[in-house]
Formats: sequence, C-alpha cells, structure tokens
Amino acid sequence: MSDAVTKTVAPLRRKSNPINGKQTNGVTIDGILDDHNRQIGSINSQMENIAKKTDDGGGGEGEWRSKASFMTWTMHDIVYVARHHWIPCLFAAGVLFFTVVEYTFQMTPASSQPFDLGFVATRSLHSILASSPNLNTVLAALNTVLVGMQTTYIGCTWAVEGRPRATIAALFMFTCRGILGYSTQLPRPQEFLGSGVDYPVGNVSFFLFYSGHVAGSMIASLDMKRMQRFRLAMVFDILNVLQSIRLLGTRGHYTIDIAVGVGAGILFDSLAGKYEEMSKRHLRTTRCSLISKDSLVT
Repeated sequence: MSDAVTKTVAPLRRKSNPINGKQTNGVTIDGILDDHNRQIGSINSQMENIAKKTDDGGGGEGEWRSKASFMTWTMHDIVYVARHHWIPCLFAAGVLFFTVVEYTFQMTPASSQPFDLGFVATRSLHSILASSPNLNTVLAALNTVLVGMQTTYIGCTWAVEGRPRATIAALFMFTCRGILGYSTQLPRPQEFLGSGVDYPVGNVSFFLFYSGHVAGSMIASLDMKRMQRFRLAMVFDILNVLQSIRLLGTRGHYTIDIAVGVGAGILFDSLAGKYEEMSKRHLRTTRCSLISKDSLVT
C-alpha cells in the first residue's frame, strides 16, 4: 500500500506551445487523472483486504475471540513441553499427587503431637543426642558460633563495605518472623533437647515459626554469591544444612520452620534489593528536581 501511495511521478515541463490546451510535454491531463484514479482504487482494495482479514481472524482480536489457545495445540507441542519444560510438568504432577493425599490422609487429632516428617528422618540422631548431653552441648555451641558468624558478616557488609542490602534483608526478615511467630504460637515438641549454650543462650523462650538461624544463613550466603565469594558461600550452605539437621534432631524446629526459613531468606533478600533500587530512583529524581529548580532560579 505504501508503494502505491509513494509512487514517483516524473516532474512535467510546461511547453510553450500546448496542443488544444490538453497536452504538455507529451503527457495528457486525462492520462494523469486515470493514473490517479487507479492509485486510489488500488489503495481502497488493499484496505478492504486488510479489514476482511482482521474480521476473519487473521491475527487480530477476531482470532483471539474465535479460537482459544489450547485449540491450536498439537501432539508435537505436548511432547516439546514435556521435554524442554519438564520442571513445570513435574510440579503439575506434584499438584495432582498432593491433592489426592490432602483429601484422603488421616488428620492429626488435637490431643496428639504434630506429625513431622523431619522428626521421623532424624529419629536416630535424636536418640544419640538424648543419650549424650555433652555432644548436644558441643553441637549447640558450634551452632551459636555459626549464628555469630552470619551476624558479623551481615553487619560488616554495611558497616565496613557500605553495602546495606544484606542488613536491610535481615531487619525485614526478623521483624516479619516476630510478627508471624507471635501470631501463631506453635507448641514446643515434647522431645525437645535444649542447651544453655544454644542461641538464644540461656534456655530462654523463642519463636518456632520460622527458623531465624536458617534464614539468616541464607541471606549471608546470597550476599556472598552476589559478591562472587563462592567458596565462602559454599561453606555457609554446608553449615546451614548441618544446622538444619541438628535443629530437627534436637526438635528445636519443625520441618516447616526450616523450609520457610530458606524461603524467607530468599524473599527478604530480593525485597531488600528492590528497596535499594527504589531508593536510588527516588534519589535520582530528587536530584533532578533540585537541578531543575536551581536552573530556573539562576
């Protein structure tokens, strides 16, 4: 259509001796009008074809209304999704499986202790720690050292390196943990093995949901990976797994506390990053406004 509209016509020279007032330089006025009419007719025809294609569903809104996406799926598409997007397919199978489990399993009665799969998996470790109080004390002390390490690292990222993201994430995380932990106060497991050197030190009360030990280690590890301190991050990840096993073995946390602690560390690290970006954008906007005001004054 654009070719028809932009068709170039050679410039006409006016001759001094026109013939019958209808011819100039060998080009008749009637011929020019015929060419112009043909161009207009071609444009109208093309526009009608486009409008007809749109109405018939040729990639426009008509197609979206007339044919749903799944009606275009083929067996090749299904095989492609299963091969190249197997992780969402695995989660889809998990949804179906746990839907059946949820509607058919025997719920734990109110008079019983909560069932925890992590407690079942660490039953042998719990027996060892229950029979060896000294070993339980040593492991608790080592876990307290790990908490001190992660706290020191997170604080130094801001106080020493001038990067507040990890510190902001920890503040977000522990505040949210306090709100949720107080809102739903889970019963302490009957088989809990406490220690005077375990953090918080002194056998004081603590919130079960969720694990601040695990979430804090996750925040520290994510910051290490962001700064390409991969070996140190790997050490923290290994220690985080070991402390999770110990917390389950001592019945210091439920499995859900550990799992949510991992997710909380990732979530609040991401939120702290978004907060940093938002603060930087606001600062740039404020500076631009001040520069504009100064230029107007001067």
